[in-house]
Amino acid sequence: MFGAQQDPSRTEKATPKRVQKQREEGNVPKSQELGKTVSLVTGLCILYAWIGPMSEDIKLIFRHFLSQSWTFDPNPQNVYALSIELTWTLCRIIMPILLTLAFCGWLAQRLQVGKLWTTKVFRFKLQRFNLLKGIKRMLFSPQTILRILKSTLFSVILASIPAWFIYSQFQNFLPMYYATTEGVATYMLQMGFKLACYALLPMLPIAAFDVWQSRFAYNEGMKMTKQEVKDERKNAEGDPVIKNRQKQKMMQIMAKRMLADVPKADVVVTNPTHIAVALRYNATEAPAPVVLAKGADHLAEKIKEVARENHVPIRENVPLARALYKSTEVGDMIPEELYKAVAAVLASIWKFKPRVNATRA
Repeated sequence: MFGAQQDPSRTEKATPKRVQKQREEGNVPKSQELGKTVSLVTGLCILYAWIGPMSEDIKLIFRHFLSQSWTFDPNPQNVYALSIELTWTLCRIIMPILLTLAFCGWLAQRLQVGKLWTTKVFRFKLQRFNLLKGIKRMLFSPQTILRILKSTLFSVILASIPAWFIYSQFQNFLPMYYATTEGVATYMLQMGFKLACYALLPMLPIAAFDVWQSRFAYNEGMKMTKQEVKDERKNAEGDPVIKNRQKQKMMQIMAKRMLADVPKADVVVTNPTHIAVALRYNATEAPAPVVLAKGADHLAEKIKEVARENHVPIRENVPLARALYKSTEVGDMIPEELYKAVAAVLASIWKFKPRVNATRA
């Protein structure tokens, strides 16, 4: 099939990041035949709707100039004024057609491409001047063969339909000798409109096929290998090895900070060996006890070791230690449902430190 991916290793659909990058480069799927078909349909519709007012305006122009031809003085000023008037009149007649064609052409591209504005397509790229690659692409590319086939089909259609249509209308040509000027003009306009409609009928399926084929070829050309997808995901999310190292360093830094705060604690609640939570209560700092440090296993042993070195009381309370470890983070105040349990632990400590207790009171 034309446009199919030739590299068997490229089996993965393009990632959103790759698609976005290609869009920024101006590489988007576009059908040239759709623009031609839309222009033809739009031209027929606007001419059909505008032919009446346009013919009346043209009649008025001819009547005006023919009626004033005997009295017109062809000096430079009059010729200049006449040119300006004629230009504005023709613009008023033709501009609705041109503006409608331009808008529909823009709309056809917008529906295909979406919202896109980039100047990167105008950047100089040396690879565009690679003659060997260009010749190969022109002569041996499947896309080139497909374009030749489409152009040939268009040529055959646009040559056959008028020939058949003129042949079928040949019997009506001789009676036109006796028709009026308006009759001849009306007949020619009607026949031209029918001829365009007949030519449009085969162009619609060709344009639809070209839209599908251009998108198919674009998606096939954008396919990636599995390794490319992995590399892009790795770049987006970060290398797992590096992320683990960074995480370990962050944990080490946090652990050092926690251990530095353990000497400030009033008590360390343990589990007794798996969990350790260091608490501090100072009414001037917070309305409830605050968790200065917490850890499990090896970190819990380090917290207890620092606490012993700095004479911080250690109390074993399995349910309280588990509840504190699960429900709090370092720097948090303890939850309200643990107030009584923590208060009991602190009271048992302050009972043996009357001076400290008095100071806190």
